[in-house]
Amino acid sequence: MKKIIFVCFVILFSVKVFAGADAILGVWFNEEKDGKIEIYKADGKYYGKIIWLKTPLDANGKEKTDIHNEDVSKRSNKVLGLMILRGFTYDADDNNYTDGNIYDPKNGKDYSCKMKLVDNNNLDVRGYIGISLLGRTTKWTRTTK
Repeated sequence: MKKIIFVCFVILFSVKVFAGADAILGVWFNEEKDGKIEIYKADGKYYGKIIWLKTPLDANGKEKTDIHNEDVSKRSNKVLGLMILRGFTYDADDNNYTDGNIYDPKNGKDYSCKMKLVDNNNLDVRGYIGISLLGRTTKWTRTTK
């Protein structure tokens, strides 16, 4: 009987950890609610791309491009579909997503990043340079496509 209880506990714990890691998957509004980012998993890591923009066109009526990118060759890339979250892994001990990067198309800069799922509908996204103390946290909210 003790073995059965132990096995059930291990299975439940494993499911909880796995579900916890993938709880970040889905579509999120950025803090300004002018963009939606879809977070997905590929090869065991988490990524995010822009799937919706409140204002998808520039002042000339053309699709917005990545005009602030420090790499001049990428400035013609469309913002819609742009991957802005890259290479995150889930840290079960701290219950957060680490070792990733975030790209800010509003200024063309790339930052180290970590994310923490506050609850099922709120995500803290912290971009930083060097150490996490030298950064800024934005709050994203879950939404639908």
